[in-house]
Amino acid sequence: MDHPLNRTRNIGIMAHIDAGKTTTTERILYYTGKTHKLGEVHEGTAIMDWMPQEQERGITITAAATTCFWKDHRINIIDTPGHVDFTIEVERSLRVLDGAIVVFCAVGGVEPQSETVWNQASKHKVPRIAFINKMDRIGADFFAVVDQMKEKLQAKAVPFQVPVGSSSDFQGVIDLIELKFYSWIDTSLGESFQTLPVPAEYNETVAKARELIVESVAEFDEALLEKYLSGETVSSEEMKTAARKACVELKITPVFCGAAFKNKAIQPLLDAVLDYLPSPFDVPPVQGVDPTDHDKILTRKTDTKEPFSALVFKIAADPFIGQLAYLRVYSGQIEVGDAVHNSTKSKKERISKILLMHANKREEIQTVKCGEIVGVVGLKFAVTGDTLCDDKNPILLEKIDYPEPVITQTLEPKTLAEQEKLSTSLQRLALEDPSLRVKQDSDTGQMVISGMGELHLEIMVDRLLREYKVQANVGKPMVAYKETVTKTGKVEIAFSRLIAGKEQSAQLVMEFEPLSRGDGFKFENKVPKELLPLKVAEAVSQGIQESFFSGTLAGYPVVDFKAKLVSARFDETNSTELAFKIAASMAFREGIPKCDPVLLEPIMDCEVICPEQFMGDVIGDLNSRRGKILSMTLKNKSQVIKSQVPLASMFGYSTGLRSLSQGRASYSMEPSHYEPVPPAISKDLVYKVF
Repeated sequence: MDHPLNRTRNIGIMAHIDAGKTTTTERILYYTGKTHKLGEVHEGTAIMDWMPQEQERGITITAAATTCFWKDHRINIIDTPGHVDFTIEVERSLRVLDGAIVVFCAVGGVEPQSETVWNQASKHKVPRIAFINKMDRIGADFFAVVDQMKEKLQAKAVPFQVPVGSSSDFQGVIDLIELKFYSWIDTSLGESFQTLPVPAEYNETVAKARELIVESVAEFDEALLEKYLSGETVSSEEMKTAARKACVELKITPVFCGAAFKNKAIQPLLDAVLDYLPSPFDVPPVQGVDPTDHDKILTRKTDTKEPFSALVFKIAADPFIGQLAYLRVYSGQIEVGDAVHNSTKSKKERISKILLMHANKREEIQTVKCGEIVGVVGLKFAVTGDTLCDDKNPILLEKIDYPEPVITQTLEPKTLAEQEKLSTSLQRLALEDPSLRVKQDSDTGQMVISGMGELHLEIMVDRLLREYKVQANVGKPMVAYKETVTKTGKVEIAFSRLIAGKEQSAQLVMEFEPLSRGDGFKFENKVPKELLPLKVAEAVSQGIQESFFSGTLAGYPVVDFKAKLVSARFDETNSTELAFKIAASMAFREGIPKCDPVLLEPIMDCEVICPEQFMGDVIGDLNSRRGKILSMTLKNKSQVIKSQVPLASMFGYSTGLRSLSQGRASYSMEPSHYEPVPPAISKDLVYKVF
């Protein structure tokens, strides 16, 4: 079925964990006819949670893509994880989506991960609508969540529906634009619903809420504003047109509500996707740069006549077809068998299959056009973030940012025969998940994996043992410490050695100085190119970069410093790039200890929700873990305690919190920043290493 691009929607569904994202997606698939049985997360039967690890834990781990059809429109959906350890899945999905549904719990409201995904969507300028789910739960409060969206997210949240009843009395929703009451019959799995007049007791609420919509969208439509100010009646179609424009331009966030688990109000949400979220035509042309000149900005319009361009946003290993690459096509079109140019790697690739995805199932198609999201088979060199394009019209699209890992774990094969299998399997997992880092410890020979949290590494190790059937001994999770410098230091190096029968020499003076937290590594060359060839200066930079993964204090990566090449003596007879690279590495080893290096540890944003009677014990426990209490607020008869705590103190926290609160408290945690480790603790860490 071929649908024009103006009737196509590329959307993501995102939320805090347990807000009902996957349940909402399952209902969408059921009502659009994509599935014929309702999948349930708690039963492990959700279509979109197809991995065994997802079904066992009842959470989404990997972003699953699917395509469904509603009212002669094609909707490409990506269901993203809600757990903070899998933020990379949300990040790379938002990079290629045109719009999003952000799901909020009607009881929990705006939760920590809600803020994270909201800010990610804002960063990528993704228009979104909000769906306040779980209106059937005790304590559900639609208007309180709307207020939280305005307060915590600074969102221009505008209700487009109001609920009729709440908790066990939730009956349905009133459409504020069409002025209709949609009531669901419980026995019909939500397929049947009645369209009724607005109940009389809601007339005043509806009138005020409808006026708010007109006020909110009129400022973006002059004709509508004139009508409104002159007191004329504004039609539903005029309101919808103006509201769509305002939503696409990120001026408002239309808010809807329902109860996905009870099969209520999903159909109007689907209508809202068509009415208010953008088609590929509505989003600005994608921008990139010329691969040979990064200062030259290029654009590609959503048009099949434009040169082909696409972004690889996800790589998955499929047991039947091998490596599967997920593409968002921005311009042009390609067919099965076509050759494309990988401008990131400067390599030629060939498309052997194009697949329309439905979670882990697929349907082969022959052509993919701009504005579509598909899986392709046959790419040999592509990784997440690579650009595919027409070789005669190359373009390099913006890459995807990956978060820095905060936790590490060691793995070693049980037998020597398993060594290669372990290494190969870890590389495959790292290819799928760029937030997983893999390296080999040169001292112990162990494989070290780094990730975003305990759950992240637990899932990866589980997949390694079950999917890849690797026999390995698994170490305990450890904090991913880093090192940095606190003052400026200078070092002079003279290197001369006989290598491969030839004298190779280099002389240089390096200066190392601290940078602000989060600035990473910078290299500055102060030697004129007449005295030192640019390739040799690049070799110096490379020598430093290859060295900083292992610091001089405790062997952790060194960050947030600048290496300055102050002077160098280049002899055309004996000086080589290799010699300068080795000299730079020696300069790093000798120079960094002169700069008073310190250890840095990851600090986590932690939010604990607990009954008031346990607040004192919880705060005392956080203080004992070196935590700083930032705020305490009352929310739904529970205390919300926000704090910042070192990750090193938070291992096993869930068990401790359970015993402190008789199992009634919950918490969430996400990386915030790095801070110097207190001297007393730092001494122990350095002592353990050496």
